[in-house]
Amino acid sequence: MAITIKDVAKEANVSPSTVSRVIADNPRISEETKIRVREAMEKLGYHPNFTARSLAVKSTATIGIVMPFSASHVLQDPFFPEVIRGISVQAREHKYGMYLSTAGTEEEIFEEVVGMVQGRRVDGLILLYSRTDDRVIKYLQKIDFPFAVIGRPVLGAERVIHVDNDNIYITKVVTEYLIGLGHTNIAFIGFDGDFVFMLDRLEGYKQALSESGIPFNEDYIVHKSTLSKGKEAIKSFLRSVESPTALVCTDDFIAIELMSHFEEMNIRVPEDVSIASFNNVLLAQYSKPALTSVDIDIFQLGMQGASCLLEKIKDPNVLPKRITIPAKLIERKSCAQIK
Repeated sequence: MAITIKDVAKEANVSPSTVSRVIADNPRISEETKIRVREAMEKLGYHPNFTARSLAVKSTATIGIVMPFSASHVLQDPFFPEVIRGISVQAREHKYGMYLSTAGTEEEIFEEVVGMVQGRRVDGLILLYSRTDDRVIKYLQKIDFPFAVIGRPVLGAERVIHVDNDNIYITKVVTEYLIGLGHTNIAFIGFDGDFVFMLDRLEGYKQALSESGIPFNEDYIVHKSTLSKGKEAIKSFLRSVESPTALVCTDDFIAIELMSHFEEMNIRVPEDVSIASFNNVLLAQYSKPALTSVDIDIFQLGMQGASCLLEKIKDPNVLPKRITIPAKLIERKSCAQIK
């Protein structure tokens, strides 16, 4: 039997109209009452029918943007301001505002999303990531709330609006480029198995090695957590394996940080080690040497994600779209033919 507003009202010891006002985030309702009602909703497993409510409740004209980490952390990475810039172009065109998440941990992110949805602060959500096991996507699917993902959902992608690059293909291209320069000892730097795009990039790297007859070496996979330990961890890695002559880095920041460490260690780029990476941020062009990087068209990822979400908000019956944004390897000075 379905849980109703009356059941929630009885559990929270308030009137059904108060429950309705809490769902609408009415400012006249006290925070104490809102907390009590939301706790009752969670306890009973009550999920409002937001599609039906949208006919009776005025649109917020706001898109929620959900980031994988706290805003103070992710906005240091040029990827996120650029993808948000793409979203903002579509939002402005349709006279929508934006609401950015500020939570840090996965649990806090989930709670903030629930608060945004149940508090009726946004008409739809854009997730700027896709995790391998994501409570947020499962929750949004369960309550049938409009959302889009920048990235490939790990399960049921055909039922989810998402915008992504072909990460398997483009990483295969990058790795084959290095193999074409004569490199066989190629490391994959900055892996984080929590995110789907990382798994896809690792798969593309493996495919390129396999098709070239180069054995895959698990020791050449360096996790992001290892890099966070700094220069000593990098030295330890280089001592523990046969020195790689080329690196595929998962983003430009990692590549530029490594280049800085290598300079201190008297390791020359590209004479001693070639480096290729992803995102093609502005810094990549001005690093020394200029960084070979994959342009994933971050701006278009954001703009197309917002466009698809706004279409879904305006027409709940529209079928989910999958859009693949082309990516291109930009050759610069950080890679060289092996001697």
